[in-house]
Amino acid sequence: MGKRNDNTLPINEIIKNYRELEKSLIAQLDFRVSNHPLTIGGFREDIWKKLFEQIVPKKYTIEQSVFLADAYGKISYEVDLVIMDEMYTPYIFRNGRIKFIPIEAVAAVIQCKSTNVDDQDKEGKYYLRKWIESINDLKTSVHSITRIVSKVASGTAETQSGTRPIKILCALKKPCPELMKDFDFYIIADNNKNIKVGIPHENDWDLGDWHYDLNMKNGDTGYKKEIHNKKLSDYMVMDHQGKTVPLLTLNFQLNQLLMLINNPMPFPHIDYVNMFNRKGAAFKKYEGKDSNKK
Repeated sequence: MGKRNDNTLPINEIIKNYRELEKSLIAQLDFRVSNHPLTIGGFREDIWKKLFEQIVPKKYTIEQSVFLADAYGKISYEVDLVIMDEMYTPYIFRNGRIKFIPIEAVAAVIQCKSTNVDDQDKEGKYYLRKWIESINDLKTSVHSITRIVSKVASGTAETQSGTRPIKILCALKKPCPELMKDFDFYIIADNNKNIKVGIPHENDWDLGDWHYDLNMKNGDTGYKKEIHNKKLSDYMVMDHQGKTVPLLTLNFQLNQLLMLINNPMPFPHIDYVNMFNRKGAAFKKYEGKDSNKK
């Protein structure tokens, strides 16, 4: 009788544990307390945060309930979860629960919803779309001064002229098609008791397209090299029955994109200084006019 090959057992156990993680995640997200939506909303954010902490490398920090800022004075809507680098980039402001983070430090933004993903305001505009627009309006700056191995570098990096964060939606209901295309990932814990991970550009974009979109927002041409023939759809992990293992697949897909970003943009300290000085001067001028009216 041949000797049994046990090399596959640990791999199968890893897949099995991802299946169990999926079930546990759904069970926790399905926990409900009537008449306490804010409490449950915060509870679900904590659950999603723990998931990302399990799959995102330790070089990143995951912050909860933050505002993003840029050097032009724009502030985003509140972001439920942010995957960011805090090794090289300072917080604009941090005191207890209040955090303002510069856009240059942000690798991913995560919006956590329950089933109200398609809610609209009185004018018929999606709340989620307004949130997305507040993120898209932020612009990174290239006016940094940084020491590198051989010199002090300033200005635009060849491979990173302007980052934008990966946008992720975590919800209990799939958004309408009009909103789906605005996110890079959507992770849905649906009523069928399983996790569905969707990537609207999964089959349309190769890694070269992702590199350009995540790193070249100031209009540089960028480059693709050998990554032009790889797509995120190539990163699907299947079990022995040929079924997708969604959370393990997410692990590799998301981390591949984070590897494309790799490092935050060098921080443009002087542009933020100038922004604060401009805003301060404008406020002083406004105060002067207001006191004259009195």
